Amino acid sequence: MSNVSLEIGGRSFTVACGAGEEEHVAQLGREIDARVTQSGTRGLSEPRMLLFAALLLADEVHELKAMTATEPQPAEDDTGTIVAETLNMLATRIENLAQLVESGLEYETADH
Repeated sequence: MSNVSLEIGGRSFTVACGAGEEEHVAQLGREIDARVTQSGTRGLSEPRMLLFAALLLADEVHELKAMTATEPQPAEDDTGTIVAETLNMLATRIENLAQLVESGLEYETADH
């Protein structure tokens, strides 16, 4: 088990992850921070900021699933299946990250 330091919305968080997953978790943190910055939710309380970031990510997954469901797929092409499996994997990862946040994610605020 390893720890990764993330900065999201001007706050520092320490997140545990599996060995070898450090860079992936760091990249996810950068993506979440970018969404927080783009959405203008910086400055909100920590739980509300992370809630809005999770909602933005969930909305993106929802839109991608909807687009995939409405696009016609050639009968002999597995592209739709691959995309659906990838989206399900991403949704699972988002849910896992949400569980980490809900289970008492260790963090240090930027003020300390």
